[in-house]
Amino acid sequence: MPDRARPRGAAAPDDPCRNRLLAALPAADRLQLEPQLEWVPLALGQMLYEPGSQLHHALFPTTAVVSLHYITAGGASAETAGVGSEGMVGVALIMGGDTTPSSAVVQTAGGAYRMERHRLKAEFDRGGVLQRVLLRYTQALLTQVMQTGACNRHHSVQQQLSRWLLLTLDRTPGQELVMTQELVASMLGVRRESVTEAAGRLQEAGYIRYRRGHIGVTDRAGLETQACECYQVVKQELARLLDDLH
Repeated sequence: MPDRARPRGAAAPDDPCRNRLLAALPAADRLQLEPQLEWVPLALGQMLYEPGSQLHHALFPTTAVVSLHYITAGGASAETAGVGSEGMVGVALIMGGDTTPSSAVVQTAGGAYRMERHRLKAEFDRGGVLQRVLLRYTQALLTQVMQTGACNRHHSVQQQLSRWLLLTLDRTPGQELVMTQELVASMLGVRRESVTEAAGRLQEAGYIRYRRGHIGVTDRAGLETQACECYQVVKQELARLLDDLH
């Protein structure tokens, strides 16, 4: 990942507690960990790692959203999971592997705290709260990956698009996404024309507002009626595993 960290000695613009996993640590544990955390800005479209490459850092997003993709030998890709302020990018580092067959690309620009892989492993191997927090999150991430696979196989593009929009909005502060239809199609692993048709139906129903490069949600409750059960499954599992961490 390109080194775009803040200059040494400069104050971080984000509080580490904006990341849900870091916020779940006891204050004493978090203060001990903070010197090992480095805030970095993440730009839209930035490739954080490619399939099979060595992972050098774990990332704890605060305002950025990262998309995990699987890329086929033919170059086609689809999102397997998204990671925002609720999680960590780089779970392979704590599961015994330093590489992964997936890629990670920044879906929404923002910031994150990164931690060097050897330091993360050392802290994880100590056990305690950090280990429990990261293992809980890994289970939630696996649920998201499995649910995404089932959703892509069995549900309509309109249901998939609604699910994806809702999950992305849960990770961002506003109700508008800077996103092209081409990028959404790549995330879902479908044709751009299919996304255009699905987005058009949602816009005609008054659930979203689309203009080139921007998707705004105008009726979130209505949009939730268009999503399949996959949205609630992922959301509820994340809450079940992380809400009682304190």
